[in-house]
Amino acid sequence: MVAAKKEYYFLHPSTIYVSNEPLWITTILGSCVSVCLFDKVRKTGGMTHYMLPYWNGVGLESPKYGNVAIEQLFQKMLDFGGKKEDIVCKIFGGAEVLTEHSSVFNVGHRNIELAFKMMEKLDIPVISSSTGGRLGRKIHFNTTTGEVLQKYLLKGNLK
Repeated sequence: MVAAKKEYYFLHPSTIYVSNEPLWITTILGSCVSVCLFDKVRKTGGMTHYMLPYWNGVGLESPKYGNVAIEQLFQKMLDFGGKKEDIVCKIFGGAEVLTEHSSVFNVGHRNIELAFKMMEKLDIPVISSSTGGRLGRKIHFNTTTGEVLQKYLLKGNLK
């Protein structure tokens, strides 16, 4: 008996995932941001789910931080045979879903800002985005087509 082929992967916070197999990567975002990279020629896709914008160099270098996660995702895309000129980007998340007192830190906004700055630095075009606001998002990213499906989440509804 042959095992059924895995068709989806749930991406947890502080992780990245890249695949050249037909696969839907799913994640749930509040103030976190997901950067989706897609190689149009090789039909390879990958996604980050980072929580904070910058790693300050203290402690463990982790994809919890956007500057680390995006660099690691880009490198993995190259490791899968990707070429920079064939890669495009889609950016999601960065909502201000926490209490009003927490919005003083503007974590969502800072996460969004970092994603766009990193894409500019890497010279990768951002072809679409859905960022900011007050509602979380559930996104599904197809690694072989680059398609992203998005659903807004009502407060307290993580389904």
